[in-house]
Amino acid sequence: MQLEQNYIILPDIRSSYNVGSIFRTADALGVLKIFLVGYTPCPYDKFKRPNKEIAKTALGAEKTIEWEHVDDIFMLLGRLKKDGIQIIAIEQAENSVDYKKIKLKDKNAFLFGSEVGGVTKEVLEKCDLVAEIPMLGKKESLNVSVSAGVALFRILDI
Repeated sequence: MQLEQNYIILPDIRSSYNVGSIFRTADALGVLKIFLVGYTPCPYDKFKRPNKEIAKTALGAEKTIEWEHVDDIFMLLGRLKKDGIQIIAIEQAENSVDYKKIKLKDKNAFLFGSEVGGVTKEVLEKCDLVAEIPMLGKKESLNVSVSAGVALFRILDI
């Protein structure tokens, strides 16, 4: 499989630092593009001024990874599916499978949820697959940027 056929979807991520960290991880993995959805901060504002927090954690990856801001997650998911891209949510859900056991297709988009609410039920229903990182401790989840690193390096077998 070619790494350039993988994408990341970040709907409603609050923290610019988390976004920057995911850009840096995406660069390390050769991800083709990141979709920044809803109120997820972008590397540059509408006046082309850089987001200093993203730049601080991305360390230049915000300049090497293609990105697109999208307002409507459902329109994006429909567009990606039409292009033959498998949508994989990384989330805890009743129908989730162990993230180490998922089968990739030629084109995949990995969707990570917001820091507080995760991926909504409505969005999960539109995904092709839900993959879960097992949690053995007392906490129920990882930071979104940590989840992205853990899941993507394992799933993409890097």
